[in-house]
Amino acid sequence: MGIVRALLGTCLGCLLLLAAVPALADHTVVLTDGTPRVPLSPYVVYYHDMAAKDSLQVAAHKLAGNQFTRLPDESAAFGFQKGAYWFHVRLLNRSQREQRWLLVQQYALSDHLDVYANYADGRTQHWKGGDALPFNEGRSIRYRHPNVLVDLPREQPVDVFVRVQSQSSMQVPLTLYTQPAFTEMSRDAQLGMGVYYGILLALFFYNMVLWLSLRDASYFWYLLHISAFGLVLFTLNGLGFEYLWPNSTWLADKSVPLSICLSQVGMQQFTRTFLGLRERWKLGDRITLGIIAFYVVLGLAATQLPYHISTPIASASVFLSITWVATLGLMITRRGYKPAVIFLLAWAMFLLGTGMFAAVAFGLVPKVFFTEYGKEIGSALEMLLLSIGLGYRYSALRTENERIIREARDQLEQKVSQRTAELSNALGQLADAHARLRESSQRDGLTGLHNRAYFREGFESLLSQARSGRRLSLLMIDLDHFKQINDRHGHLVGDECLRWAAGVIGQTLRQHNALLARFGGEEFVVALPGMDLDAAAGVAEELRLRLRAEPFKSQGATIVVTASFGVHAVDTNVRGGVETALQIADDALYRAKADGRDCVRTSAVLAA
Repeated sequence: MGIVRALLGTCLGCLLLLAAVPALADHTVVLTDGTPRVPLSPYVVYYHDMAAKDSLQVAAHKLAGNQFTRLPDESAAFGFQKGAYWFHVRLLNRSQREQRWLLVQQYALSDHLDVYANYADGRTQHWKGGDALPFNEGRSIRYRHPNVLVDLPREQPVDVFVRVQSQSSMQVPLTLYTQPAFTEMSRDAQLGMGVYYGILLALFFYNMVLWLSLRDASYFWYLLHISAFGLVLFTLNGLGFEYLWPNSTWLADKSVPLSICLSQVGMQQFTRTFLGLRERWKLGDRITLGIIAFYVVLGLAATQLPYHISTPIASASVFLSITWVATLGLMITRRGYKPAVIFLLAWAMFLLGTGMFAAVAFGLVPKVFFTEYGKEIGSALEMLLLSIGLGYRYSALRTENERIIREARDQLEQKVSQRTAELSNALGQLADAHARLRESSQRDGLTGLHNRAYFREGFESLLSQARSGRRLSLLMIDLDHFKQINDRHGHLVGDECLRWAAGVIGQTLRQHNALLARFGGEEFVVALPGMDLDAAAGVAEELRLRLRAEPFKSQGATIVVTASFGVHAVDTNVRGGVETALQIADDALYRAKADGRDCVRTSAVLAA
């Protein structure tokens, strides 16, 4: 029973095919020795099997029922579609030389491809192919596009059915070649691709050397962009499946969305660095970072999502991505950044080529030479222009850096001069402050007179002069009964009285070029250069009388202030220094106190 059913099915199929012959006679492809290559799109009819369940017999029945239609505008690109597509063409071979012709589907990414050849004698040949199988299975010739060698006996019509089911874009451009014609075509195609990838490799290594030399991040992202987009084209052209992962159907399935995401990350990141978005347009920079994050997430998700979901999303987003890049180029160009002009021109080439590729993928435009290879042409021009743009950008940055360095050097010189002047002024002020501090440290805080330490230093200098023959005398002054003033009127009045007495003494001695200091408590010491003992005693008497004659007045009280004086003329022949002279003058002062105070006594009296 099984054999009978099979024979009946075969006969039915043949009858259906023969029934369809009159309707399709005008669309039979006649092959002669003068037609080594025949694009089949003008002759192909098709129908869409939405459920992807129809068998060859069902397809033949629909062909007989005129349910197949001509290709729209002779384009075999339908975009992303569900189900399966059936295509039919009748071939009649009248060539004297060729009986085996190569049928090539010039699109590398179809998942499942079934080719049926129905012969007039009732035979049917079946071939399976597509990237759901390892690369070496289902191909008559090892070539990046699916292909089968079909036997075409002379003067015998052969009906060829092609069934394609794929999660990728539904593109089924079929071409029939003689084997010599295919060899010539593949040679020219490989040469063109070799030139294209040679350009990419030359640009890659040239800019890699520049990146290693200059360490400019733009060159690194340019290298990523070249590599990633080269991988996209390597995948789309079927070369990745042929050379890189021929036995991995998983990579053959996932390589398209993954390579697209990687290329867009490289493109967006290169745009950020080349245009300097972080400095020139912060909002645009943040949006670009968001787009990069989107492609990173989509790339990770593409490893798990079905191909028919991830690839359309990735392909459709390319429109938005390249439009955004063009918008960035326009914005930065309008802001006066000159390298952005070359960038914009480069991306116009890339936009045109990539746009044509994406439009073909969605079936928006027919698949002709410029739309099929527009991505290669546009990307090659873009890569060349971007390389030129990088060189121009680096030259502009170097010129700008030189200008900045020159201006910075001029400003630095001005600042150094300014800081030097400020430093000199500060040093002068510091010297003045130091002098004031030194002066302050040498004066008594209450009376404003010099203190004992300063007096000792000054007296040493005067003593050296006295050893050279100049006279020098010394006065020791003590205010009489000063403790009683403090006890009776208070310490504040006592302090005021001390200041008053210091002022009277200072005014009186000003004309004598004297060295005056507060020695401690209510005692004062005076060095009188150029005076002998008698002259010094006369100055002391003048001071005594001046103090008595001008009573100190404070808070309604009148206080008579008297003082005792000890006078000594320094003898440079006697050994000893400041301490010896002060001791002798102090002894004379005590003699004055012992004689009733308010008097002058000299060291001569002590000697007597």
